[in-house]
Amino acid sequence: MRSLLFVPGDSEKKLDKGFATGADVVIVDLEDSVAPDRKPAAREISAEFVAARRGAAAPRIYVRINDLDSGMADADLAAVIAARPDGVMLPKCASSADLARLSVKLRVHEAEAGLADGATSIIAIMTETARGLLAASSYLQPMPRLAGLTWGAEDLSADIGARQTRDAAGRYTDVFRLARAMTLLAATATESAAIDTVYVDFRDLAGLAAECAEAERDGFTAKMAIHPAQVPVINSAFTPSLESVEEARALIAAFAEAGNPGVVGIGGKMFDRPHLRRAERLLARAGPIV
Repeated sequence: MRSLLFVPGDSEKKLDKGFATGADVVIVDLEDSVAPDRKPAAREISAEFVAARRGAAAPRIYVRINDLDSGMADADLAAVIAARPDGVMLPKCASSADLARLSVKLRVHEAEAGLADGATSIIAIMTETARGLLAASSYLQPMPRLAGLTWGAEDLSADIGARQTRDAAGRYTDVFRLARAMTLLAATATESAAIDTVYVDFRDLAGLAAECAEAERDGFTAKMAIHPAQVPVINSAFTPSLESVEEARALIAAFAEAGNPGVVGIGGKMFDRPHLRRAERLLARAGPIV
């Protein structure tokens, strides 16, 4: 997955529009984009939407539930799991222990709905609170159901009392850069997708493209979107180029032809095993795309 588009769960019109944007994942949102008095209606609308779209070739469908301490997560799960979404997004994830808590809840709802155990994947937002960011070291190994980790700046800024998330030059300040870096490292440790956070100025597509380029450079493989216009920019940035795919294939072939040594020489340059691993990861990401 490259692009993950948030769509309010209480709007049939916006859900239909989001499904047609070309996003790899539509995130049906029951949390921030839905007012408290609209939560019950959003659950019903979302469940009907997921059930109607389930089985379509693309995009995948995740549902962002309310956080585990909100008192609303159980009602969210009861409403949507029987509709068989591909996964759920867990906001304000306090640590990997929250993933275990959610997994237990999912197991119960899957059994009640006649679904296979483990049918529902999880993407967790792991930095929306100070507590969550400080627990980044709890993500140490692959976990059942975990498909990806992402981070959030806006909720974290509210939690710590920061007036801005970026400096005068438009760069994230230190605490938010730390959140970004820890998410990338945690995703690597858990062998899950590293998903960059949203770019809130949805009219600034040039700024979005620049931020996508930096994220892809650093190792992120996807980015969340808050507006349909952002999807093509994100997809372009996280789709490996034909040139990079060809280079990766050539490098892998060179190692194979040489008997998989520690180092090979190509065009006067030396490449070692980390280069090989990076090439393999790029091809794995490009597989269904290029």
